[in-house]
Amino acid sequence: MDNKKYQSIINPYQVYSDISDIRHMDTYIINGPCTINGEVKASGSKNAALPILAGCILTDEECILENVPDLKDIRTMIQLLIMLGKKVKRKGSEVHVTGTISNIEAPYELVRKMRASISVLGPLLAKEKEARVSFPGGCALGPRPVDLHIKGLEALGGVIEVHHGYIYAKTPKLIGASIHLAGPFGSSVLATDNVLMAAVLAEGETVIEAAAMEPEVVDVCNFLIAMGAEIEGVGTGVLKIHGVEKLHGCRYRVIPDRIESGTLLIAAACTAGEIRITNTNSMHLNKVLEVLRLSGAQIEEEDDSIFLKGTRNILPIEIETLPYPEFPTDMQAPLMALLSKANGISVITEKIYPDRFIHVAEFARMGAEIKMEGASAVIKGVPKLEGAPIMASDLRAGAALVIAALSAEGTSTVRRVYHIDRGYEKLEDKLNSLGASIKRGYEKMK
Repeated sequence: MDNKKYQSIINPYQVYSDISDIRHMDTYIINGPCTINGEVKASGSKNAALPILAGCILTDEECILENVPDLKDIRTMIQLLIMLGKKVKRKGSEVHVTGTISNIEAPYELVRKMRASISVLGPLLAKEKEARVSFPGGCALGPRPVDLHIKGLEALGGVIEVHHGYIYAKTPKLIGASIHLAGPFGSSVLATDNVLMAAVLAEGETVIEAAAMEPEVVDVCNFLIAMGAEIEGVGTGVLKIHGVEKLHGCRYRVIPDRIESGTLLIAAACTAGEIRITNTNSMHLNKVLEVLRLSGAQIEEEDDSIFLKGTRNILPIEIETLPYPEFPTDMQAPLMALLSKANGISVITEKIYPDRFIHVAEFARMGAEIKMEGASAVIKGVPKLEGAPIMASDLRAGAALVIAALSAEGTSTVRRVYHIDRGYEKLEDKLNSLGASIKRGYEKMK
């Protein structure tokens, strides 16, 4: 396939995502135990902002996005948009995106840093009728194939080939179709986003069955509707999209980050503290709040805030991770930090990413007693955790280790915190404002 001329851009954003990018690795030095107390504001949702930024490809007009968190993954997506020809300006939590696409290649050098980069595939194919996107990278969570993305786009009329680690997509025009997007572990959020963003400019009606129902998908739908898209069934497992000829710019506010909110709540619960999180949405956290109540925490919900009071008598529970509205896989590792101190035996079964337990070995270094049985972790609570040198294997595991270190006795050094920087905005600053003792250091690469 012929590609548009590659546009070389001097990029103002500096992005690090893995060891090969840096000459030193940042670390957290955490002195525990501490108690997390106080009030903190939740940031905008990373998992909503990323595909919404990609959706800006669908129009040449200006899109103004509010409540966008300042994260490495967001900077990577901004880099990618600039490389594709978009003009991007940022002021605080507001991002302005405008301009036309002049390059349809999303290169390996950027896409390898973050799995959500594949979200540009659908918008590029719909708007430019052609795309060349590298296979994505990101956290080490085991196999995460892109077959559902390809299946959906092919059903809309995309001609897709895979060569040398790149996805080549081309079409004279996209035509609406009925598409079933269920995978072996349930619905796919990114595949739903990708097919949805392609379908809004397809000719005729598209029906997406087994669509992901996460709040972040709902946010993408609402953003597209603000741009002029016609979508029915928002928030359900069946989306009906009536294709339109053109989308326009808009101003849109990204939802709060439910995973960040959940992580901060667990940090307070694990340290027997009290926390109030503002700028959040308790409806997006129903299952997480239910589980925290079962563990013994007291919780009060208001319009845009959540209050939690922890207890030193943490109760054991059994839980499975499943697609929304059930308990999210992204909260599995943080919950493990809490249950490692429960008074009894807990079981967490991972139904989304069965291999997502690399962090268990790091918890063991701190004195946790966890035994793996297939896709289940059996956790025998211990009276105390001990500070130790530990290493983050992925974004949520990194946050979980921070929580464990906050409640542990002694000093912990958390390595590879670039994982944490990908998805939590100024996590150490927020926790320090709540009573933590976290200092950022670095280790030179050998």
